[in-house]
Amino acid sequence: MKSNYSFKIRAAAFIAAVVFVISVFIGDLFRIQVIMRDEYASKKLSLSSVSNTVDAVRGEILDSNGTPLVYNVQSNTVYIDASYFPRSAQQEKRNEILLSLIKLFDENQVEYSHALPIELSEGGLVFAEKSESDKAYLFKADYLNLNSYATAQNCFDALCEYYSLGGMTADDALKVGGILFRMRRADFSTANPFTLAEDVPDNVVLILKEQSRFYEGIEIRTDVRREYYDGTIAPHIVGYYDYIDADEYKAVTEQYKEQLKDETLTDEQKEELRLRAYGMTDKIGKFGIESAMEEELRGTKGKQTTVTNSDGTKTTSITKEPVNGNNVILTIEADFQKEVQKILAARINDTRDLKNIAAAGSIVVMDVKTGAVLACATYPTFDLSYYKENQVELNTDPSAPLWNRALRSTYAPGSTVKPAMSIAALNEGIITPQTRIKCTINYTPFPQWKCVGLGGHGGKEITVEEAIKHSCNIFYYTVGSQLGINRISSYLSAFGLGQKTGVELTEATGVVASAENRINAGGSWYPGDTIQAAIGQSDSLFTPIQLASYVSALANNGKRYKAHFVKSIKSADYSQTIYEAEPVLLGEVEASDEAYAAVRRGMVAMANTYASIRGLDYSVAAKTGTAQAKKRVNGQIVSFTNGFVMSYAPADNPQIAVVAAIENVSSAGLPTYVRDVYEAYFNRNSVVTGSQQSNTVLR
Repeated sequence: MKSNYSFKIRAAAFIAAVVFVISVFIGDLFRIQVIMRDEYASKKLSLSSVSNTVDAVRGEILDSNGTPLVYNVQSNTVYIDASYFPRSAQQEKRNEILLSLIKLFDENQVEYSHALPIELSEGGLVFAEKSESDKAYLFKADYLNLNSYATAQNCFDALCEYYSLGGMTADDALKVGGILFRMRRADFSTANPFTLAEDVPDNVVLILKEQSRFYEGIEIRTDVRREYYDGTIAPHIVGYYDYIDADEYKAVTEQYKEQLKDETLTDEQKEELRLRAYGMTDKIGKFGIESAMEEELRGTKGKQTTVTNSDGTKTTSITKEPVNGNNVILTIEADFQKEVQKILAARINDTRDLKNIAAAGSIVVMDVKTGAVLACATYPTFDLSYYKENQVELNTDPSAPLWNRALRSTYAPGSTVKPAMSIAALNEGIITPQTRIKCTINYTPFPQWKCVGLGGHGGKEITVEEAIKHSCNIFYYTVGSQLGINRISSYLSAFGLGQKTGVELTEATGVVASAENRINAGGSWYPGDTIQAAIGQSDSLFTPIQLASYVSALANNGKRYKAHFVKSIKSADYSQTIYEAEPVLLGEVEASDEAYAAVRRGMVAMANTYASIRGLDYSVAAKTGTAQAKKRVNGQIVSFTNGFVMSYAPADNPQIAVVAAIENVSSAGLPTYVRDVYEAYFNRNSVVTGSQQSNTVLR
């Protein structure tokens, strides 16, 4: 009896426990499905969450009046999103989508990223020229695993096997394989979408949207592309922006890794660095302001997150907004710059001496009180709007239209050094403004060196003013021998010659003639070298922008300012000024006002020997120079001269300096260049003629 009773008790307890558990379960189920139904319906269980970056809008580049020289135009970009694209296990599905895209793009002449280091030729498959890096990548052990001696056909066959491209024509297989190759090289993943095509026309986008169920993972975003107010305006200064290359990517990635090593960085700062890191499919400034101001222009990427829910649906949302790039305002004025370019091109073609040497040269216009570069023209030149499609021709053109002669070419300066030598001799007490030195036509210690006796000064005793006016070699041989090479070098350097001017762009350093430099280079210095240095015919090599900085210092009684192209930097919406340029004094050549006044009078007298300058309503101070040069033309060494003129105006209240440096001309006709530039500047219309372009991105 007792045993039976105990069993009944245990059974009842078990049943009660089961009932209790079931009751709790039913109650919880009721709470979830009835009471909290709406909340749980809106919060479906997330199975995965993947984040990737969102590009920032690049800042604009404007002229000093606010005319957008480079602005952003909305365009369609087609990219492949790994969150939706078939997995690599579904290679045939991938190939089907890509081949269909290729045909659609080809029919509508849309350019897309599909470059392989293999191409078809009449003799079959060959490796493309200059593709060593891509070839090495294909041959890697974790990719096609080919021997170094594999042929292009071997490589193609392995690629077809790797990506299941059998059954396609060779042309189609190269294109599909090219896209897949680029995707792999760009580290395509859920966190790194692959940009397939840019500036895609609306009719193609419409087809992709209509057939979106087939084109899995093929996404369209409204992007921006760079457009130009006028691609011929200051192309060497404005510069270009395009996809990052392997060397650039390696350099910026190493820099990024080095920055991350800083143990003082906060998590927020590390995240900022990650968002500013470059991907292999990103773009970067290649040269000019686009490159020099890359950090300001590019902005900071944002983040978007794709969530896969329990029912397989995916949603994408912005989880961190991108910070758009800042806008860079230049010191140059678009219309004035264009006028200076016209003057340069027309004058060069009118005055060049040797037809078998390409005409070339530059003009620099500088604000003497601030160092701001108001115009900087180089000829031959090119059009940024067509730079990409003409890049091969431009790079191989013997006239070097891509070369910025104003900043990167160095020349023997000729007689343009004579004003600096005058200041040196006056300041060192070797001469006074009243000192007279006889022009003997032949220089006695070295009779092979002569003076041409311009203006009939030969055989006469002349002052420093007359020496500048007539560019008397004998006068400067005499003072140069007394100064000595060390003081000559010191004064040239003090005027900023043979050193960088401080501009934001790449510029050459140049060379100041000195015994020390010659000896360090393994040569010897002789007395004759010193007197040649005094007339700008020794080892000295200066850039046109250095001459502009130097003549500006003469206009400022010795004060030399840092040269610059950037006037200011504004925030993306223009509401804040991030940076405003102020004059930066780099140095001062201290000499008496009397010395600078004497040099100024000599330069004004020199300018007035030219009827074209005498006719202006204001006085101009100028000094010309001619230097001998040699160049190899068609396998032969040809001797010629380069001509220079440096100037400032008005002479009694200097505002701007104008320098022209022209290859293969004498200096005789160059004052007409500066006359035209001064007229263009002082008669220019200050009203802004440019306006915001249609379809631009407004901020």
